[in-house]
Amino acid sequence: MHTAITTEPIDPAAVLDGLAAPEDGAVLLFVGVVRDHADERPVRGMRYEAYVPMAERELRSIGEEAVRRAGSDRLVIVHRIGELGIGEVSVAIAVATPHRAEAYETSRWIIEAIKRRLPVWKHEHYTDGGSAWVEGTDPSLQGAS
Repeated sequence: MHTAITTEPIDPAAVLDGLAAPEDGAVLLFVGVVRDHADERPVRGMRYEAYVPMAERELRSIGEEAVRRAGSDRLVIVHRIGELGIGEVSVAIAVATPHRAEAYETSRWIIEAIKRRLPVWKHEHYTDGGSAWVEGTDPSLQGAS
């Protein structure tokens, strides 16, 4: 298991490097990117901020819980902080398990735990020059988006 908070760009291929074991039949990669809109308002970028020691501890805790749930320690979770442009990777989650169901369930559980628990704050920058801090949301109340 590997977890990290980083200011560097996330390379999805590097996240997968060396993850799978011979017994794994599923390797799943989720990549979250900055999109060009929020609530139909055009976005030009996003700033992610965190108190890094606290965020690293919580991300590791999420990873450890995911290992227990999946029965596999072959997972990587990386979250980026700092200024990101449209299309840049903000989070990457990779999971390797013997079967696909566990990989999908674990990946989904991890991203929902990140949304609920990780102390990382988003500041959206709009194309009209405005900006706003994004309030946290309860992922269970949203559709899969």
